[in-house]
Amino acid sequence: MNTAGLEFSGPGRSVVTTGGLVLAATPLGQIGDASARLREALGSADIVAAEDTRRTRSLADALGVEIRGRVVSFYDHVESAKVPVLLEEIAAGRTVLLVTDAGMPSVSDPGYRLVAACAERELPVTCLPGPSAVTTALALSALPVDRFCFDGFAPRKSGRRKEWLGTLVSERRACVFFEAPHRLADCLADAVEILGGDRRAAVCRELTKTYEEVVRGTLTELAQWAAEGVRGEITVVLEGASATVAEPEDLVAQVEERAAAGLRLKDASAEIAEIAGVSRRELYDAVLAARRAAVE
Repeated sequence: MNTAGLEFSGPGRSVVTTGGLVLAATPLGQIGDASARLREALGSADIVAAEDTRRTRSLADALGVEIRGRVVSFYDHVESAKVPVLLEEIAAGRTVLLVTDAGMPSVSDPGYRLVAACAERELPVTCLPGPSAVTTALALSALPVDRFCFDGFAPRKSGRRKEWLGTLVSERRACVFFEAPHRLADCLADAVEILGGDRRAAVCRELTKTYEEVVRGTLTELAQWAAEGVRGEITVVLEGASATVAEPEDLVAQVEERAAAGLRLKDASAEIAEIAGVSRRELYDAVLAARRAAVE
């Protein structure tokens, strides 16, 4: 990576920027989690690109920082249009600070396209690390998370969500994802159907905020709890699959569901077999056997 124009900090020194993109993590809820480097960057950047300009100005006020640079909007729907403009500013030697509403830019938030464009043009990029709902939830989950994957937001519609959950049937890594509170109960109910009720998980709500809550248990237990209604920002950590290979008979319902949605039985069997790591032929035969048993 081209680091021209950036002076990286050593012990007791702050980052001094003379042109480049600076990604900065912002507090999830507790203002005290803001780093000293974030405070300095908010006050010194030439341009502050913010997911929500009002929230960023409120953050600066709470931190007692005066934003001297220009503040511009940088959210999902304008990201593509703003990237070329900010690239030219960075190429001209200006410092652009990128912040989102909470957590780390690029992690299910705007930022990826700008970082990629800077990397392509070999413009300097650095990061001021800090709060992240992903790593905070993993740490609090009480699950084995030495290996994990992050899947962003769970799909909104049940059909797509079940397909996505199907890819996790044999996933050995823990999976962390975001979910909207009004969809959490349905998501967990789908997870029980696809992954089994005994799979463990943790639902983390309002991380670092006044009403922070972490509920741990099996998917069945969590689905029952969520059915009563949940509020706040939600991060879910799902336990990785055990080393036990799924039996074809346990996957028949998933195949039948895809067949009911319009897939040919052989195609549905092949799809589920690949996800679960079982023999296509054995799974297809198990489905036919189940159908015969149902009519006998």
